[in-house]
Amino acid sequence: MTKNLNNLKIKNIFFLNKSKISEVIESDTLVENYSVFKKYPSNLTIQIKDTNFLAKINVNNKIYIVGSNGKLINNNYKNDNLPFIFGKPEIDEFLKFKKLIDESKFSYDQIKNLYFFPSKRWDVELNNKVLLKLSKKNIKESLNQAFEFFNNTNFKEIKLIDARIKNQITIK
Repeated sequence: MTKNLNNLKIKNIFFLNKSKISEVIESDTLVENYSVFKKYPSNLTIQIKDTNFLAKINVNNKIYIVGSNGKLINNNYKNDNLPFIFGKPEIDEFLKFKKLIDESKFSYDQIKNLYFFPSKRWDVELNNKVLLKLSKKNIKESLNQAFEFFNNTNFKEIKLIDARIKNQITIK
């Protein structure tokens, strides 16, 4: 990105084209947000916040990283701890789902894989190989109900928590 900014050949801060600078910065998939300040007479300050890596996903037989900025990032980074998304969700759908997980009692770090179905329903595989089946609606409530079973010492041998039916949990 720095190289692309240098290619703009900014000679005079007064003739600075802010939209071209924004275009260069926004084209970088690693940028979450940014701000550009003109500091007269001759300085330009750009503050950039990097995006967070959230998950890996296969798109057209290529593995990408999903950033918290909603962009797909080339998988050139060491990221073995990221959950893998199976299925074809829109990135916005995934980000909404991730937000619900963050608002629930579950920790996103407990997740190994995410499964998205064409019906827009999610399943979650946890690091301990427990599969959590969620409904399309009431996701946060289902996560919180399942969390109670997940942490109950009387249910240590659980391999499946089915929370697809409202106010009902089935365990195997």
